[in-house]
Amino acid sequence: MDETVIRAIARWPNVPEVYGWLSLDRRGNWRVKDSRITNPGVIAFINRNYEHDGAGHWFFQNGPQRVFVRLDYTPWVYRLRPSGPEVHAETHTGIPANSIRQAFIDEAGAVLLLGEPGIGVVSDRDLAPILARLELGDGKAMDDATLEIELEALRQGAARPLHLRLNRQRVRLAPVGSAEVAPRFGFVARPVPLEGQAECYDL
Repeated sequence: MDETVIRAIARWPNVPEVYGWLSLDRRGNWRVKDSRITNPGVIAFINRNYEHDGAGHWFFQNGPQRVFVRLDYTPWVYRLRPSGPEVHAETHTGIPANSIRQAFIDEAGAVLLLGEPGIGVVSDRDLAPILARLELGDGKAMDDATLEIELEALRQGAARPLHLRLNRQRVRLAPVGSAEVAPRFGFVARPVPLEGQAECYDL
């Protein structure tokens, strides 16, 4: 978190919170209402001051004010970055996912990673490279027809011997229902104000 933000919190500790204003889409873009934020400086500022509380609410600390984030899916969005002969994942804020502990696919075909920063969906722009890094349990590659059969079984909730090779690691790809992701990994996708609190304050 920026030092200027920390000082602002100390100086103005009781600034009203903001709800229903800022969101994170499934490609890792920040949006104000329905408009994508494109200013690089603003994006960098939000990225540096993106936090969560103990109850699983994610927010952008805008000076002394918490702007709670509506999550279109997960609190992190992973993108792939080439690194020499390897491919690595990093969050939409630029944090490297040095350790991938688990990988999942939901009923719609979205791939999720449980990386060092936390749970995140892979941007659909990187879905094809992710699928290209899948292999059978014996390490063998698959033709397109076999891959589609295996993926369809996973989307239907069946366990299959598919593994993802990423970040010099190899993890099994498991099925997950999209509705169970938030409770399972402890985050709130749609933060709401307490009873009696206004729906939104102007920034």
